[in-house]
Amino acid sequence: MKILYIGGTGTISSACVAESVRRGQDVYVLNRGRTAPRRPLPDGVTHITGDVGDLASVHDALAGASFDCVADFLSYGAEDADAAVRLFHGRVGQYIHISSASVYHKPVRRVPFVESTTRRNPYLAYARDKIAAEDVLMRAYDERGFPVTIVRPSHTYDDVQPPLPGGWTAWDRVARGEPLVVPGDGTSLWTLTHAEDFATGLAGLAGNWQAVGEDFHITSDEVLSWNEIYDVVAKVSGVAARLLHLPAEFLPVVAPDWFWSDLIVGDLQHSAVFDNTKIKRYVPAFRPVITWPEGARRLRDRRAAPAGDARPDPETDAVLGRLAEAHRLALAAVAPLAP
Repeated sequence: MKILYIGGTGTISSACVAESVRRGQDVYVLNRGRTAPRRPLPDGVTHITGDVGDLASVHDALAGASFDCVADFLSYGAEDADAAVRLFHGRVGQYIHISSASVYHKPVRRVPFVESTTRRNPYLAYARDKIAAEDVLMRAYDERGFPVTIVRPSHTYDDVQPPLPGGWTAWDRVARGEPLVVPGDGTSLWTLTHAEDFATGLAGLAGNWQAVGEDFHITSDEVLSWNEIYDVVAKVSGVAARLLHLPAEFLPVVAPDWFWSDLIVGDLQHSAVFDNTKIKRYVPAFRPVITWPEGARRLRDRRAAPAGDARPDPETDAVLGRLAEAHRLALAAVAPLAP
């Protein structure tokens, strides 16, 4: 099977490329190729240089090529989706659009999420853009037979980058015993998925013509509270976590310049529990096996390795320190009111 990955070197897509190679597929990757990736392409992959922000360059790069499957990790909104339909209609047997599980209804009304759960997220523009993209693609399927399959990852990580707001900087604060703010009371439920497990599901959908016109989320079955997620980091680091709790709504006030503030308010503070029955029915080989404790041990080893790419960022550390100070000030403000 001839498969094109658009992206191919990110947290999720790199694992999918590796899984396709392992399965003996004829794998192509299209991206700008401007920087040396932290996740190099495996041997046997054909790299195509093209910028998805410049549709003419992609047309030129593909030069009329056709594919059995295209998995697009770089399509975000309605315009991107419309461009994909125009580019690939009649040239692809299946187009896999990577959406996001953040599209499911917020605030959460019922768990677990299933694929038919209402899509609505008034708090996060990223999720609304993904919903708009899905709508364009499903309309193209209904009206023109465009062979789309929609896939919704949730919070997916790999051995290169931890799945924590603040990344390696948050990990570093836990490991060195510094306080770290957890939004809310830390008991909301969350699902972390290792990219290798996700890749088994996506690679199983690629070339599965019964999946055309369908939507799937692909996640782990492991459910943890945020307190537990950070406690695992502390345990594998040999320390006790110093967790502080602050209402999520404070984050955009205290740290409006922090990328994660809006994402936490619009997604991470809400419980996310998934029913994976559908993906397991279409891909019987999909059985997530990498637990968060195992994933955390891999990340700990990455941090200890001499490669030097697991360093904290001073600017992010300053933001996380600012949040800890906001927690201290909030406690000081209510202390006089205590009986």
